[in-house]
Amino acid sequence: MRILLINKFYYRRGGDCIYMLNLEQLLRSRGHEVAVFAMDYPDNIDSLWRGYFPSNMSAAMALTRPFGSREVRRQFGRLLRDFRPDVVHLNNIHTQLSPVVAEMAHRRGVRVVWTLHDYKLLCPRYDCLRGGTEICEACHGGRKHGCLTHRCLKNSLLASAVGYAEALTWNHRRLEACTDAFICPSRFMAKKMAEGGFSAGKLHTLCNFIDADRCRRTAYDKGDYYCYVGRLSHEKGVRTLIAAANRLPDRPLIIVGDGPLMDELRRLAGPHIRFVGHRSWDELKVVVGRSRFTVVPSEWYENNPLSVIEAQCLGTPVLGARIGGVPELIDEGQTGLTFESRNVDDLHRAITQMWNIRFDYARMARTAMERYDAGAYYDKLMAIYPPPL
Repeated sequence: MRILLINKFYYRRGGDCIYMLNLEQLLRSRGHEVAVFAMDYPDNIDSLWRGYFPSNMSAAMALTRPFGSREVRRQFGRLLRDFRPDVVHLNNIHTQLSPVVAEMAHRRGVRVVWTLHDYKLLCPRYDCLRGGTEICEACHGGRKHGCLTHRCLKNSLLASAVGYAEALTWNHRRLEACTDAFICPSRFMAKKMAEGGFSAGKLHTLCNFIDADRCRRTAYDKGDYYCYVGRLSHEKGVRTLIAAANRLPDRPLIIVGDGPLMDELRRLAGPHIRFVGHRSWDELKVVVGRSRFTVVPSEWYENNPLSVIEAQCLGTPVLGARIGGVPELIDEGQTGLTFESRNVDDLHRAITQMWNIRFDYARMARTAMERYDAGAYYDKLMAIYPPPL
């Protein structure tokens, strides 16, 4: 099968990029011909298909790219003609590329599959947050003016006006008309998409996969600490975690990651909380693998966080906030526990409870690696792609 993968960036920038790179490798390993289409960004991995990539988006292009620029149409049209895909598989494409690529592929009779990594099809801001902190679903029913009213994009009237116009242009009826299947990595995402007017018949729930072999360990010994891994930003709930952790000075906490709240969180944290910044996978594997448990204290609609999947595959249980798709990944008492998002008292209680549970770490790792194995994902994905001729 000839499969064309599309994402705005083509390097390990975030979960969407990691997913596409892993998917490219998986499809190639199964004998498929794979091409890629992305914006020509300086950090991109080198690609044989780079000659088709539209240029890096300038500030001025932010006013035209979201609606399907001439350059994107021209470059993508060339790639469609030259590669002749059986499937176009979209990932994060809004703004830098735009859904015009879905329409162009659909008009040529190519099956269009779209993996949803955030809530952009429902919320012009992507994350269903107002002011960066408050959960908001004002735009989910098709009325997108809330984005403009509350200046949801960068707290800027101009940016919000562009986001509002983009949402009106690429409304759910137009997007659904040119997409054959939407892959939702969580049941929560599928539910929100259906509530937003998308046809349930086009929504397929399929949890993300990882390279499970990277998570294999020979022993499952644990250290005397727990940890957080992720971006240090408002929506991740790290302030709430610090507040709860400060009540437990005899329970060491390691914070892995960086972000805009780093300096503030350092000031708030007690001496038993250690910030180690960004870590390579080899280093992260050791930190998370030896941790008693990890905490995912999110305060936004997490979709299908890789941090939960990776931790469980390393044999490390997860204490997760009951929000978004996080609870779907946790088997209470077996692979972790959940707590009420944004509730410091409940998180404090749950940390204490997690510290005193002795999980079957080796069994957890084996079960997780089977659940999130690339082979299992591939079989389910092939049922969504068109059958071979």
